[in-house]
Amino acid sequence: MFSSDSSEGEGPIVVGTTSAPSTLDPAASWDGSWELFRNIYQTLLSYPAGSSAPEPDAAERCRFTDDSKRTYSCVLREGLSFSDGHDVDAEAVKYSIDRIRKIAVAGGPAGLLGSLDRVDTKGDREVVFRLNKPDATFPFVLATPAMSIVDPEEYPADALREDGKVTGSGPYGLQSYEEGQEARLVRNDNYKGYAERKNRAVTIRYFQDSDEMVTALEKQQIDVTLRGLAATDVVDLQGRRSKDDLQLVETAGTEIRYLVFNPKDRWARKAAVRKAVAQVVDRPTIAHTVYKDTVEPLYSMVPSGLAGHTTGFFDDYGAPSTSKARQILLEAGIAERVPLTLWYTTDRYGSTTKAEFEELRRQLNETGLFSVTVKGRPWKTYEAGYRKGEYPVFGRGWFPDFPDAENFIAPFVGEQNALGTPYKSPRITDVLLPESRRESDRGDVVEQFKKAQDILVDDARLLPLWQGKQYVAASEEISGVERSIDPSTIMMVWELARKTSW
Repeated sequence: MFSSDSSEGEGPIVVGTTSAPSTLDPAASWDGSWELFRNIYQTLLSYPAGSSAPEPDAAERCRFTDDSKRTYSCVLREGLSFSDGHDVDAEAVKYSIDRIRKIAVAGGPAGLLGSLDRVDTKGDREVVFRLNKPDATFPFVLATPAMSIVDPEEYPADALREDGKVTGSGPYGLQSYEEGQEARLVRNDNYKGYAERKNRAVTIRYFQDSDEMVTALEKQQIDVTLRGLAATDVVDLQGRRSKDDLQLVETAGTEIRYLVFNPKDRWARKAAVRKAVAQVVDRPTIAHTVYKDTVEPLYSMVPSGLAGHTTGFFDDYGAPSTSKARQILLEAGIAERVPLTLWYTTDRYGSTTKAEFEELRRQLNETGLFSVTVKGRPWKTYEAGYRKGEYPVFGRGWFPDFPDAENFIAPFVGEQNALGTPYKSPRITDVLLPESRRESDRGDVVEQFKKAQDILVDDARLLPLWQGKQYVAASEEISGVERSIDPSTIMMVWELARKTSW
């Protein structure tokens, strides 16, 4: 049951973003679709405002029931139901997790469940997760929107739901959805969880670029910008927000941007080529010239602020150097210019991405060692292309599934990974990550993460570029912006309110 009427008569809060969902079915998504999922579906655990560790949502309580971290039990809240009135019970939770693994979408969230052996139920309310190995990070996995609970009567067990509709038990229901354009969210009166909704309805509008989104904010067509603000727009808003009745909220971010080298490509498969690229890429120039210092250079896949962060690429390569890169190539018998095509998505990470890749092309070509071309595609075709192995080198962004160093290493290695580009690294997947998963105190596994990053630096299959900050622009009439971003930088739209309605 949905409701959107307001006693004050105000319209919905309108949020703009450049990150449109690729799907409405949680079993298919390991990407920015989670922004929407967090608000319309429910998970056993989640992150209340101000929390950095998962806490119960659909669950009343959860815990490991053994010292080996291989059995995890959750007891559901009483009286949970989906928006259509069907019961949310232990069988529905089991069904939701099992279908993710059964459907096993390429590059989908099944990759998060590598430590899961099976799901059992005890009565209507208890769900028991039996793990095939110790995994202290499993509660973090359950808190990701990928593990959203769906109605077994509405979602096929062995196929994705294709009717464009949603049946969840989250704070909001999806009243209507127009792909790439708009999602209308209205309060779900059946919801029982931790979220205290400060509004009755939210509309999310999807934009192609930052300029268009900021113009809509200035014209009061939207109230808040969530993701995709270009650096130039951030700088501009910093300078004039007070006189335009706008607020700009900056929070620490763990978003990262990086390049992926495809081992199927004739040139990108060569370690010397990858290391030569790593030797000449000038991160500070990208951060300053392209992003106007709204991002920070990043020298490891684990961003600063998380236990286990290193500066491995700086330690190994130092400052950009054409002569060192030339020597790397010559020692591998490569004397000609190396042809490479760098691919990026035109509509996923904001309009500044194009300028970033043009700067990368300039840096590489100026050395005389490379002949680089740059190409872009919209996200849907871009994603399909890299999963087919079409791109020699391609750019990806990563917004963490959960705030732990594990989540900046594990998703990118192994035969099945979030990149759709197999990366065998037995030392990481079979030794270091399993060791780290035995420890609930994540501060005790820093050494394992540092060793894993040493391997990533040596392989140079993934090349970190920068770490972002989170900027949210909003009308001065909107409150709750600071509380609305969870540790994975996903917006909890229920925290937003109009000050005029107080």
